[in-house]
Amino acid sequence: MKIAVLAGGWSPERDVSLTSGSLIASSLMKSGHSVCLTDVYLGTELTEKIDDMFLREGTFHAKIEEKEPDLNSLRERSGNGAALIGKNVIALCRAADVVFIAMHGGMGENGTLQALLDCYGIPYTGSGYAGCLLAMDKGLTKQIFLESGIVTPPFVLLKNDADAPRVIAEKIGFPCVVKPLSCGSSVGVSIVTEADSLAEALHRAGAYEDRVLVEKKISGREFSVGVLNGAYLPPIEIIPKSGFYDYKNKYQSGMTVEVCPAALTPKETETVGRAALAVHAALRLGTYSRSDFILSEEDHRFYCLEANALPGMTPASLLPQEAMAAGMDYDSLCLAIVNGAKRHAGV
Repeated sequence: MKIAVLAGGWSPERDVSLTSGSLIASSLMKSGHSVCLTDVYLGTELTEKIDDMFLREGTFHAKIEEKEPDLNSLRERSGNGAALIGKNVIALCRAADVVFIAMHGGMGENGTLQALLDCYGIPYTGSGYAGCLLAMDKGLTKQIFLESGIVTPPFVLLKNDADAPRVIAEKIGFPCVVKPLSCGSSVGVSIVTEADSLAEALHRAGAYEDRVLVEKKISGREFSVGVLNGAYLPPIEIIPKSGFYDYKNKYQSGMTVEVCPAALTPKETETVGRAALAVHAALRLGTYSRSDFILSEEDHRFYCLEANALPGMTPASLLPQEAMAAGMDYDSLCLAIVNGAKRHAGV
């Protein structure tokens, strides 16, 4: 089968995506498929025979730096201007049997790319455009959580303007968590313990979006639970060695202790697993997803923070670790995701 792996893109998470895409492409070739890995933003030059671009052997490599990439510099170097899709990307996708979306953040995770592929009738992995949008926009996610009875921390959605600090202090208080509305990988996220630090946190989030989500910080143990083909995977506990689970602690080796299966009772495991399934269903997600939870030390309830429609597939990523704990190695996980796309599309 010919598989186009789409990665990169114009997103603060492009390095994460390129690393995921490199591993996925290498794995799928190892499993006998013909694969073409392409940076969605930069595009590619076509060979005379487009089928020759799909390789059957080789290994791809990419690296995640400690800080998010400089997108303005990338735009200047590429000359793409405001275009989010590079040259020949759609032609390449139309030549493939299935597109494996290895994007994170931006148009790859907010449903825009999925909607475009739908317009061309191109089968792809993961969730559809509606599910991606609902999971990526944290404001929509939170509203759906409330309507679906999914436990989540108290929050406010607001424009990042001069009135924001007053609203946050009055409605949420401290400590609180400040997040851009539509970024993943903890990009732009700050934990604020006192009013004096709020302006800096809002400035950091404002570098990405002019709307923010601010929620009450729930103290407790942090977990993540993947869903694959209708079943929840073993929960994983996340224990940063310092600070919180930010961009650096997520992707730099040795910064975080991750325990999978998590040290939970059977009842606790079932409770958080069922919660992950409820999140997956409420947000209309597809073959796979991953949801993040805090087990509150105050009331011992699992609070859902957010959901990921396209979980990372890097060496440090949580979903592959959970799949491994369930007896599924990385190659098998990639194949399961591809097969889910094939079943959905009737390929």
